[in-house]
Amino acid sequence: MAATVLVVDDDADLVRLISRFLSLEGFTAVPAANGREALAYLQGGGQAQAILLDLRMPVMDGWAFRRAQRADPAIAKIPVVVLSGVAELEGLRDLDAASTFSKPVSLPEMADVVRRLISTEGGPVSPVAQ
Repeated sequence: MAATVLVVDDDADLVRLISRFLSLEGFTAVPAANGREALAYLQGGGQAQAILLDLRMPVMDGWAFRRAQRADPAIAKIPVVVLSGVAELEGLRDLDAASTFSKPVSLPEMADVVRRLISTEGGPVSPVAQ
């Protein structure tokens, strides 16, 4: 079974691009347009082995999502990779993210980080048989 990556970003085109790339890399991508959608998915029983998280989004931004995620023991340990267009790095340390990428992101590097995080968290990750 393919590892699931939750892609949380309000830029629908970027979410589609990342999701397609992750699919080619053997992952299952689940999109969420903001932190509230992501929390609803996870707290509703949806699974994710990693989360790609934008910071600046309407409804619920990445900082608020991360606070809510860390407060919920059922989802607190899912590793988060921040994808941000934010030039300043202030406040990123408070997010306790496993990794951070500035947009535009290198998709191969991002996939490598996700693969390493997932294999560290839950055993080896192998691509899905095509």
